[in-house]
Amino acid sequence: MIQIYHNPRCGKSRNCLAFIEKSNQDFEIIPYLIETPTFEQLKTLLVQLNLEPIQLIRTKEKIWIENFKSKTLNNDEIINAMVENPILIERPIVVKDGKAIIGRDPELVASFLD
Repeated sequence: MIQIYHNPRCGKSRNCLAFIEKSNQDFEIIPYLIETPTFEQLKTLLVQLNLEPIQLIRTKEKIWIENFKSKTLNNDEIINAMVENPILIERPIVVKDGKAIIGRDPELVASFLD
């Protein structure tokens, strides 16, 4: 089953969800701002995404700029920042068959769902 870590206030996330809905595949919406991923879930997502924690951070978010940008953080500290402030997590994240992508590009989502 497909999972989408979704923020309904984000246009890219809404577009990705609409694309998934049109694919006629079973999917689950994870409202990650409400159901915040745990530290371990984020570590798993990072492996599935093949990304370093900093690559999953929305570095232009006010919370990041004001609280973290000027600090030197290790990977665990970056993951903890996302657990404590899920708005920092890049979105949408689409998971299928043990792999994941950041679904901002409809063409990438299309090839990922095939």
